Amino acid sequence: MKRCGACKNRSKKRLRLRLFDVVGGKTSGWLIIHLFSHTALVDFSRNQNTMKASPRTSFQQPRAFTLIELLVVISIIAILAGLSFPAFTAVQNAARKTQAKSDETQIVAAIKAYYTEYGKYPVPGAATSTPDDYWIVADNNSYLIDVLRADGQGWDSPTGSNLNPRRVTFLEVPYAKDANNPRSGICPLSNATKSGNYYDPWGNSYRLRIDWDYDNIIKNPYGQNAGNTTLNTGVIVYSVGKDGQSDADNGYTGNKSSGINLDDVISWQ
Repeated sequence: MKRCGACKNRSKKRLRLRLFDVVGGKTSGWLIIHLFSHTALVDFSRNQNTMKASPRTSFQQPRAFTLIELLVVISIIAILAGLSFPAFTAVQNAARKTQAKSDETQIVAAIKAYYTEYGKYPVPGAATSTPDDYWIVADNNSYLIDVLRADGQGWDSPTGSNLNPRRVTFLEVPYAKDANNPRSGICPLSNATKSGNYYDPWGNSYRLRIDWDYDNIIKNPYGQNAGNTTLNTGVIVYSVGKDGQSDADNGYTGNKSSGINLDDVISWQ
């Protein structure tokens, strides 16, 4: 039996098959059927008996960032970094204050241990001034630290004051990593100007006052907000803090809670 022309045309449908996504032996894909001027996408699978048609979808390349979008992202990152920097600085400074306080406590404990061992403080001679406290100020604590470390230098030298003849180590302090900018330790000998001095986390040497006439009284180096005018103790230590300045270096009238004294770290409070 001959087939009519319309039947022949209908039988000349074009089928194209695109297979993809082979996972675990299961093949799925799209059967694209062109029926005259109409097109449909048919989802099929080996394990399915039915086929579902869906509207035709187009596959496009992922769109890249535009220059404006990139600049906006960079600006947001910069703003967030700017907001977090002050908080980071504050945390870092708080950690340094904690370290300085710990160092001061160790120095005071070492000097008191020396007093227990020798019945005197590790400074030469006797009181010759008024107030009768022995001052150790900027870049000048190496002689005392030498004695406490029993390293044979300065006041600890057998040919000098020989203040630690029993060679007892009262204080153990690491060397600073950078001799040119010493922090948190003893300045190495390679820096002839600062060698042997004990520096705080900001790079300033620790300051001390010692009861030179043994009356258990040290005059407070601050005039306000740092305790009593006179302190009943044998030794005090302070750090001038981040700004490297303090009124305590020059007298007894500074306010601990304001100005250049605000960031000072003191052992007795």
